[in-house]
Amino acid sequence: MNLILFEPQELGQPLPLRDDRAIHLLKVLHKKPGDSFDAGVLGGKLGTGTIESIGVDGTLAYVLDLPAEPLPRLPIRLAVGFPRPIQIRRLLRDLSNLGLCAVDLMGTDLGEKSYRDTKLLTDGGARAALIEGAVQARDTTLPALATYPSLDTWLEKAPGAPALLIAPDNVRPAGAMANLPPHKRPTVLAIGPERGWSDRERDLLEGAGFVRLSMGKRALRTETACVAAAILAMEKFGELG
Repeated sequence: MNLILFEPQELGQPLPLRDDRAIHLLKVLHKKPGDSFDAGVLGGKLGTGTIESIGVDGTLAYVLDLPAEPLPRLPIRLAVGFPRPIQIRRLLRDLSNLGLCAVDLMGTDLGEKSYRDTKLLTDGGARAALIEGAVQARDTTLPALATYPSLDTWLEKAPGAPALLIAPDNVRPAGAMANLPPHKRPTVLAIGPERGWSDRERDLLEGAGFVRLSMGKRALRTETACVAAAILAMEKFGELG
């Protein structure tokens, strides 16, 4: 953990010593009473915490000093056809870590329908993955997460112009993402599932104003394609300078 993150409702309450954050402070970082640590409140400010005491009642008392605002999330929204459940957790963690503002999961023509039934979206696993990515980035904010039954439904909600609309795709692309000029426009990325887009979906994307651009000659895994597209969009937005 690069940051000990607290839920707003936890403020003022000691941490149980069995809590993962307390374990990390005491067993990994070897902190003791009087020592400080990087801290933040989910959805709020950043700063430091100080361990006040480790009680015989099995709790860790602390005080927080949080004067700093987190970095704003990037105006990059990424939608992807439902990947395998084992990939969803890693993908959400990584996209949260990169600072994207929104992640959408959607059903697609060629995607495996059973992937949509993952319990991660209902048992707290997805939120935990987003928090893990934020903590790694020393951030207190999370990307918005939404699901859609189909590309058609998502396109009804997706923002249009003036956002830059890109569908990374190696099938008959109109150009390459790497060749885009630098810009400061909000960006929406639409990425297909493991089996790619259907021809019907490609027509839908183009009709909605999306430009299909290549990310190279290799066929990428879904989660690799998402991270690569996000980083290329960040580079064009000037975030990697």
